[in-house]
Amino acid sequence: MSAAALRLIRCRRLSTAGHPGVKKVLQWKHLRNVTKVTSAVVLGGSLFITYEVVALDKAVTIDTHAILQEKYKSYIYLRATPSDENENLTAELTYKVRKELHKAARRFLEISSRFLLQSLDEHFSRVDADPHEVALWVLLKRTQSANKATRLQAVQELADNHHWHDYQYQTAAQFIDQRTAVSLARSPQVDLRFFLPPPALPNVEDAEDGLRQLLASLPLSEVDKCVQYFTSLALRESTQSMAAQRGGLWCFGGNGLPYAQSLTSVPSEKVESFFLQALVQHSKVQSHCDHIVANGGLQILQRLYQLRRDSLQIQRNIVRIIGNLAFNESVHQAIAQSGWVSVLAEMMQSPHAMQASHAARALANLDRETVKEKYQDGVYILHPQTRDNQPIKADVLFIHGILGAAFKTWRQKDQNMSKEETEEEMRDDYTECWPKSWLAADCPNLRVLSVEYDSHLSDWMAKCPAENQRKSLAYRSQEMLKKLKLAGVGERPVIWVAHSMGGLLVKKMLLDASVDPEMLELLKNTKGIVFYSVPHHGTSVAEYSVSVRYLLFPSVEVRELCKDSPALRNLNENFLNMAKEKEFKVLSFAETLPTNIGPMIKILVVPTQSANLGIGELIEVDVDHLNICKPEKKDSFLYKRSLQFIQEALQSYISQ
Repeated sequence: MSAAALRLIRCRRLSTAGHPGVKKVLQWKHLRNVTKVTSAVVLGGSLFITYEVVALDKAVTIDTHAILQEKYKSYIYLRATPSDENENLTAELTYKVRKELHKAARRFLEISSRFLLQSLDEHFSRVDADPHEVALWVLLKRTQSANKATRLQAVQELADNHHWHDYQYQTAAQFIDQRTAVSLARSPQVDLRFFLPPPALPNVEDAEDGLRQLLASLPLSEVDKCVQYFTSLALRESTQSMAAQRGGLWCFGGNGLPYAQSLTSVPSEKVESFFLQALVQHSKVQSHCDHIVANGGLQILQRLYQLRRDSLQIQRNIVRIIGNLAFNESVHQAIAQSGWVSVLAEMMQSPHAMQASHAARALANLDRETVKEKYQDGVYILHPQTRDNQPIKADVLFIHGILGAAFKTWRQKDQNMSKEETEEEMRDDYTECWPKSWLAADCPNLRVLSVEYDSHLSDWMAKCPAENQRKSLAYRSQEMLKKLKLAGVGERPVIWVAHSMGGLLVKKMLLDASVDPEMLELLKNTKGIVFYSVPHHGTSVAEYSVSVRYLLFPSVEVRELCKDSPALRNLNENFLNMAKEKEFKVLSFAETLPTNIGPMIKILVVPTQSANLGIGELIEVDVDHLNICKPEKKDSFLYKRSLQFIQEALQSYISQ
């Protein structure tokens, strides 16, 4: 043991010399535990150890000079700053030592808390110590109560008190268990000092190689053909071959990924994105999640996350994988132990709507204490993203259209600030996702969800050649209904908000729900639908896609949008009959301005006659197809009328 560590231990001994009536508070075996921990700190980096000495109803008398000076409390910071020679220690040794330190610190805190907090709740009013110091230990003990209500209240009080000292946050970080850490991470604006940083990882210079090895270790039998396709493609394509063979834009999962910017090399970040997209597909397969964890996937992803802090896209893809893994409770402990709770807690506070929403889905899947629903890939919680005492009265679901996405469909186009507008006014009017910011603020007792599915104008841009048959409305409907059922949609009143082809998908889902005994509650609880330029009677885009060169090979969903399509006509007639019978409230918006489709075509995508469902109110708006679902400002007619419709359709439920 180092001389410095010995001096620290000696200075904390509770000497009774000259005080015959004083009892020893900590036995020598407890001090030996501290000695073991402090002797290892020099190797491990840094660790904070604390103990509180409290008089419990005169059961323990403390009369030492040192403790009197410190007002019944004693705490030690042990910081070991690496010297030049220590920097040469291998990362593997550092990782192992820090792991053992965490175990030792946890044991020390558990022992001291049992000793010091015995019957503390009963004697709290008579404890002769600073209540603020004692309160932390009381709350930490209550977070492990057998009573759920007690645990939840303790977590809330921990998170709401923003006056803890730094050493108290560090004490809590070493004491709290997995369940409490997830609970704190889902608390609004929680202090990030409650969380231990991710454990030290071996220094792997080539993250791409780690991803490649992980993919190669995963099974390909009995999996979706598209999973096989992406995995084999990722393993086959090297940095050089991708640059030589793939130029331009290659769409994957709805997000464009430009692979080749030269004929000789591809940046490592783009190659890593390629591998991550393949892992996204594997993480959707439940049987593969255990394989990913067993083969070090959580650590590899953690390493890449830290390396690519400046890449929002890579971070989103990584957390998307973590959210998929978290769908399986069998790997929750591994996720927590590999440091992901602290990462997710930090991302939850990101100013970017997409980052925060990906983290919110992962944490909701990890939180089995208060969340009974599970959120599969493509179902995102826009509100409430944290634990909230506000009871949820109803759900509002947002469904995008062709080439749309769960976030960008509802995002305003970037605006230029006029001379009359201040920066503060500009921020108030601009939103990355108006359902997340504006609607959530105006209707806090609603759960707001946004769903995402892959859609393409052309099979030339399809993400997987084997997936063409899966793009029909019938397939999309069945796939989405399963996800929504797991997310608890249908258990409370529902409002649907859909743009373009998303409206056709909503109609198909409701028709399918009407003949599925397990989905009848969804149909019963549907209270209203908002349609933004939905082509109920088809669109001319489908005709152009046949004749225009850059839109060759029209995909299934585009062919289904052709005017006078039998499938479209049957869908509309059947839905109208059902909507009239169920008395659905309907509000439709129709565009009146043409939209630029490529460099050569400008077209009215969904004419008013096609956007007219035949029931409910129809409103024409002077915007194009892309911006009809993106209100320009919060006080614009588009948003105010949509909000009014939602509030009126749910008035009898949200006012209770």
